[in-house]
Amino acid sequence: MLGFRVIRQYEQGIVLRWGKAQERIRQPGLIWVNPVSDRLYKVNLQIVVSGVTPQDAITRDNVTVMVDAVVYYRVIDAMKAVLNVQNYHEAVAQVAQTSLRSVIGKSDLDDLLSNREALNLQLKTVIDEPTEGWGVRVERVEIKDVSLPETMKRSMSRQAEAERERRARVIAADGEFQASQKLSAAAAVMAATPSALQLRLLQTVVEVASEKNSTLVMPFPVELLRFFDRAIPAPQPNSTPATVNQPASGTADGPLSR
Repeated sequence: MLGFRVIRQYEQGIVLRWGKAQERIRQPGLIWVNPVSDRLYKVNLQIVVSGVTPQDAITRDNVTVMVDAVVYYRVIDAMKAVLNVQNYHEAVAQVAQTSLRSVIGKSDLDDLLSNREALNLQLKTVIDEPTEGWGVRVERVEIKDVSLPETMKRSMSRQAEAERERRARVIAADGEFQASQKLSAAAAVMAATPSALQLRLLQTVVEVASEKNSTLVMPFPVELLRFFDRAIPAPQPNSTPATVNQPASGTADGPLSR
C-alpha cells in the first residue's frame, strides 16, 4: 500500500529504479512503484509565470536604467527536466537575468521605450536557446517596467515640451498661410464683382444688428457718389467763361489808392 502514487492530469512521472531512470514515463492516474527500489519524480507541465528580478543595466547610448520583466515557460520533456538540470526553475531565472542585461546593453533607450515588441522577441530567443537542452520551452517574455533616472526624466520632459511647441507653431503658421490664400482669392472675386462687396457689407450689418446694445455707423455709399457723378453733366468746351470782377477802386492800369 505504501507504493501507490497519484499523478495529476497536468503532471508526468519519472521513475528512478536504483538510481537509473526508467524509459517509460508515468502518465496521470493511480500508479504503483516499489517503495524500496523506486523513486518517483513528478514534473508539472503547466505554464510557469516567473518574475525576473529588476536589473540595473546600461543601454548602448550610455543611459542607466532599471528593467523589470516576466517570463512564461513550461516543461515539454519531463525526462530532460529531471536528469539534465538540478533545478530548472532557478536555472531559467538566472538565464533570464543575464539575458535581460545583455539585450538591454545592445539596445538604445528609444528602442527600449518604444519598440518593446522586438525586444521581447529577442529576449525570448536568447533565453530559449539554453533552456532547450533542459526540456523547457520559453513561451513568452515581457518587459514590465523601465525606470529612468530623475535627470533623464526631466530632459525627456523638456524635449517633449519643445516638440509640442514646435508643432503648435508650425500648425499656426500653416493656418495663417491658408487664411491669407483664401483672403486673396476672396479679394480678387470681390474686385471683379462690386456687388459681392455690397452683399458682404450687408451681411456684416445683419450680424452686428443681431447683437444687443450695438451701435452701427454706416459710411457714405460709394454707389451714391457714382450716381451723382453720372447725373451732373460735364462742362462744354465752347461755353463762355465767367466775367472777371473789376477792382473796387483805382484804375485798371495804376495802383490802388490808399
